[in-house]
Amino acid sequence: MKTLKKYIVNRKAEDPRFANGYDKGYENFKIGIMLKVAREEAGLTQEQLATKLNTKKTAISRIENHAEDIKLSTIKKFAQALGETIRIEFVQPKSVK
Repeated sequence: MKTLKKYIVNRKAEDPRFANGYDKGYENFKIGIMLKVAREEAGLTQEQLATKLNTKKTAISRIENHAEDIKLSTIKKFAQALGETIRIEFVQPKSVK
């Protein structure tokens, strides 16, 4: 096991607050990265996407870098501006090994 992964597993086992905060923080980070990658794959800058959404570049940056508590309607508008749709699915959580 890599050092960082080992640290995270051990820290989660020892500190429930860290475990809860880590998982939530990671999910928020992952959503922001997914939105950024989708924008980049569509060939748009933050400024261009902001124009399509009738907002400011700083709003797009905030969405991509701080996706906590982002509304589903915002993600839907983001996707539509990129010519995409969203899919929501429920999956079983992975076990920590």
